[in-house]
Amino acid sequence: MPADSPRQPTGLAERDAIARALLRDCFNAAVAAAQPARVLAAHLPPPPVGRTVVVGAGKAAGAMAQALEAAWPVDAPLSGCVVTRDGHTPPRPAGLPTPRIEVLEAAHPVPDARSAAAGRRMLELVRGTGPDDLVIALISGGGSALLMTPVPGLDVPALQAMVQALLTSGLPISAMNTVRKHVSLAHGGRLALASGAPVYSLLISDVPGDAPAVIASGPTVADPSTCAQALAVLDAQGHVLPAGVRQALLRGELETPKPCDWPALRPHDRVQLIATPWQSLQAAARLARERGWPVQVLGDALEGEARVLGALQADLALAVLQGRSTLAGQALGVAASAEWPADRPQPCLILSGGEATVRVSRDVPRAQPAVGAAQPSVAQPDVARPAQPDGAHAGAALREVAPMDGARHPPLGGRAGEFCLGVIDRLQHIAAIQDADGGPLPVWALAADTDGIDGSSPSAGAVVTPDSLARAAAVGASLSQALADHDSHGFFGQLGDLVTPGPTHTNVNDFRALLVWP
Repeated sequence: MPADSPRQPTGLAERDAIARALLRDCFNAAVAAAQPARVLAAHLPPPPVGRTVVVGAGKAAGAMAQALEAAWPVDAPLSGCVVTRDGHTPPRPAGLPTPRIEVLEAAHPVPDARSAAAGRRMLELVRGTGPDDLVIALISGGGSALLMTPVPGLDVPALQAMVQALLTSGLPISAMNTVRKHVSLAHGGRLALASGAPVYSLLISDVPGDAPAVIASGPTVADPSTCAQALAVLDAQGHVLPAGVRQALLRGELETPKPCDWPALRPHDRVQLIATPWQSLQAAARLARERGWPVQVLGDALEGEARVLGALQADLALAVLQGRSTLAGQALGVAASAEWPADRPQPCLILSGGEATVRVSRDVPRAQPAVGAAQPSVAQPDVARPAQPDGAHAGAALREVAPMDGARHPPLGGRAGEFCLGVIDRLQHIAAIQDADGGPLPVWALAADTDGIDGSSPSAGAVVTPDSLARAAAVGASLSQALADHDSHGFFGQLGDLVTPGPTHTNVNDFRALLVWP
């Protein structure tokens, strides 16, 4: 029986160490499954007769560019540029030839002047291609901000104000990207439309459903959304646009190319998904099952308020503990269930992904990095989907950090940390209702953003343990205040339970894991 098996008898400290390691390793496996160096080469097209020009945007763009350079024939022409988030350009691997693709950096999630410059440069690059050339577009999450090239009449400060309002609205990513596609010259299919050569798009998905038109606001694919829908989103938020831009949306002058016209407009373009949230969740599940843990994957597209999702999954954990859920039995299987002691509830690791939201009150001050400094995040064509990888592999070096000092810090956080706050809050209420004296509920959780940055926090997310509340009380950390301020970074920082892999150079959205271990 392996030492980290759920059936291995252990003391409380040992159980905590095993649970933390399992959650951490599952996250690492999920990130590793989406690394460009692992998944990109198998999907490359052959070199064309003419030139190959590379463009791209996203948090994985730098790593995708390096993976392409490593796999592309040394005697075949290759040039271009991509843009990634500040601080997300990966170290250059030893032995990789001199860079042929330039990696730019810009601000995220609120774009800056460098974002607009990157978009204009890529539009110029693709306009200079011809039918014998090939454009390879490397697209990943974060590209919406990094490639934002405002339409005439919308300057960068006005664009930043609009994006900031959208980010704190609690809107789903599809609604936000509907707006972005209609106020940017490089999104909603316009980058591909400007190309004189066929465009081969390689995508890493960070959106529920993996729709190419939503990933990075779809710079190289047709857009089913409309100017009217974009204007409706902005009006519902009470956002005031410059008069000229509003009139252009009303008149449909900023309309994007539509799916019904795309085959005629771009008959030779191709789109290939090379990594998806589901693929990463499956890699995490395989790792856990190999260690003997029962696993249930809820899905890769769970959306909604982050703290509400946390509360709902805490309720699932309670149902497993009370034997009122089939999750554990289904995860174990018939043979394994027979081996588990009949007088004990069965354990279960519950995995999920998707893109949650955090609705921030206008009177809650947020820490805002300076423009130009590293800023933290917040009907389709035929698409080929990636094969599922075999096994799970080591990923980014995720670690937990030492406790922060007790001084007051500006509220920092994101949807992963907010999810963890929701889990703790719900478990606290459950314990109070039950009024049990059997100790804290044996539930552990980890939620983290797979790009390594959670919202305005420099961490990726946090870990929840059965004694999180007791340790919080010991250091004077207030759960209710953290929820009110959306300050998950401050709360979990005081506990030493932040997870900090740093930039992972990929992005397949949120990763969430709850371990119920009776």
